[in-house]
Amino acid sequence: MADFSGLGLVIEPAELAARLDATGLVIVDLTSPARYAAGHIPGARFVAPTRTQLGKPPAPGLLPDIDSLTQLFAELGHGPEVTYVVYDDEGGGWAGRFIWLLDVIGHGRYHYLNGGVLAWEAEGLPLSTEVPAPLTGQPRLELQEAPTATLEYLRKRLGAADLAIWDARGPLEYRGEKIVAARGGHIPGAVNFEWTAGMDPQRQLRLRPDLRERLGELGITPDKEIVTHCQTHHRSGFTYLVAKALGYPRVKAYAGSWGEWGNHPDTPIEV
Repeated sequence: MADFSGLGLVIEPAELAARLDATGLVIVDLTSPARYAAGHIPGARFVAPTRTQLGKPPAPGLLPDIDSLTQLFAELGHGPEVTYVVYDDEGGGWAGRFIWLLDVIGHGRYHYLNGGVLAWEAEGLPLSTEVPAPLTGQPRLELQEAPTATLEYLRKRLGAADLAIWDARGPLEYRGEKIVAARGGHIPGAVNFEWTAGMDPQRQLRLRPDLRERLGELGITPDKEIVTHCQTHHRSGFTYLVAKALGYPRVKAYAGSWGEWGNHPDTPIEV
């Protein structure tokens, strides 16, 4: 029976298709109820993307409470030997956020399906409408601080030579021309590289092969600590995934994102 040893974080549809019967495999579908019902990768378990977020204003992108996380991972049959393969249908935003959740609970056995269900379909691989029954259990989750930058942490690190703040929002949001919080603009020193610019539309939204070079031109380099954010840490789920996939050793998500920073009364802002 094939396993996932030797594979990188990002895998291709054929690599997953050859391992659908692997022991301990949990495939997580983060599309939508309609998309999942219409056909999903065989054995995949649907997780509503909203379950990956706290969902409360002003910063809905913050981590869910521990009880909600425990319930979610119990339903997935979580355990130390589980290998997750995560996908969506939008190029990796929600899937990347789920990978951040796995880092937060200290579970490193995971892969991202490059191009998600779009790439799977494009290769003519089978879809299923069968829904696996929810599992039960009471996993003991120990939350790790390292994958997350808090508002206080980021404020203390502003201006550091070894810090790169990756703003995954659109240019209008970054420049403060589109305001979706009390204040518009961006975190001082942040670099704007909009999330969809990292996807290849000719290859079912797979990761662009030249991402390392593009990011290097912007100063988002592996010698720095990368802190990525957007409005709710959905779009920056993709950029978190990208930095991890490129092997950058210090990657954090600012889960509060602009929903928190832009609604705070005295955080510094540039436009």
